[in-house]
Amino acid sequence: MDLRLNQYWRHNDWLTTLAILLLLAIGLTQIYGVALGRGGINLLAFRKQIIFAAIGLVGYVALSLVDYHRWRSYAPYLYILALLLLIGVLLFGNSVHGTKGWFNILGLGIQPVEFVKIILIISLAAYFSGRTVRLQQFKSFLVGGLAVAILVLLVLLQPDFGSALLLIAIWLFLLLAAGFNRKYFYSLIIIGFVCAVVGWLFLFTDIQKNRFRSFINPNYNVSGQSYNINQAMIAVGSGRLLGRGLGFGSQTQLKFLPEAQTDFIFAVIAEERGFLGAGLVLLLFAVIIYRVLVALPKVKDDFGCFVIVGAIGLLATEVFVNLAMNIGLLPVVGLALPLVSYGGSSLISTLLLLGLINSIIIRSKI
Repeated sequence: MDLRLNQYWRHNDWLTTLAILLLLAIGLTQIYGVALGRGGINLLAFRKQIIFAAIGLVGYVALSLVDYHRWRSYAPYLYILALLLLIGVLLFGNSVHGTKGWFNILGLGIQPVEFVKIILIISLAAYFSGRTVRLQQFKSFLVGGLAVAILVLLVLLQPDFGSALLLIAIWLFLLLAAGFNRKYFYSLIIIGFVCAVVGWLFLFTDIQKNRFRSFINPNYNVSGQSYNINQAMIAVGSGRLLGRGLGFGSQTQLKFLPEAQTDFIFAVIAEERGFLGAGLVLLLFAVIIYRVLVALPKVKDDFGCFVIVGAIGLLATEVFVNLAMNIGLLPVVGLALPLVSYGGSSLISTLLLLGLINSIIIRSKI
C-alpha cells in the first residue's frame, strides 16, 4: 500500500531525517570550503552536489511513499538490469583514475555500481526470505553466492576493488541474518583467500597494488600512494579540538591532501572542524544506524528485515572503511563517505537506500 503525504508526515522518523539533512549540510559546507580556499576553482562541484542532493531527497521521499513489497516481485528483473549495467560500463564506459566504471550522460558521470548495491540487497532479500532457504541451506548458499560472484567479477574487471568489497559485505550480512551454518563462513575464508591471490595476479592494477603496499609499509613510495595516507593522517591530527576553521586547513588548501572532496573529506572535516566536528559526523551516523536497528524488531515480514540488514550493513561498512582509510587503519580503496563526500551516484543511491529503509519502518508502525 502506497502512503499518502499526511501518513508519511505522521509516521516518519524525523530524528533520522534530521541526521540525514545535517550530514548533507556538513558535506556541502566542506565541499564549498575546499573550493573557497582554493580560489573558487571548484565551485562547479559544489553546485553539482546541491543538484544531486535535491534529486536524492526527492527520491528519498518517493521511495518512502512507495510500498516496499513491490520491489520483491521486481527482484529478478532488477538483477538482470544490474548485469546489463555492469557489462555495459565495461564496453562503453569511461575510465577515471584507471577504473572503467562510469557512463558519461549529458556531461555527468554516472557510476552504475552504486545502484547495483541497492539491487543486490533487494535481490538477496527476496531470495533469502523464501521458505526453501531454511530447508535447503547448501543450495541457497551456492545460488546466492553465484549471484554475488558474477557481479563481483564484473566489478573487479573495471577494476574497482572497493565496490567489490561492499558487494561481498552485503552478502555476508545477509548470510548472518538468514542464520546460515558456520561451516559456510569457514569456506568463505578459503574462497576469499583464493580470490585475493587471483585478483592480485591478474586483476588489480599497479595503483591498487601500491595502495596495499603503502598500507603495509607507510615508507613505501613516500611521494606516491604513501603520500596520500600520510597527508590524510597529518590533516586529521592537526585539527585538534576546534579545528582551523572552514577554508583554513593548510593540508587541504595548500593541496597537500589529495581527493579532498571525495575519499579524504573526513580528513578535511577533522582538520577544519576539529575533534568536535569529526565527532558530530560520527554521532549523526550513529543516530541513523541506532534508530534503524531499534525499529528492526517491529518489521512485520522477512523481506523487509533482510533489506534493512543489508542496507544498514552496507552503510556501516562504507562509513567504517572510509574513516579507517583516513586515519591509516586500512589501505585506500576509493570509497566515499556516505552523504558527505562529493559524488552524484554515491549520494543519490545512498538517499534512495535510506528511503527504502524508511518505507519499511513507516509501514511497521501502521
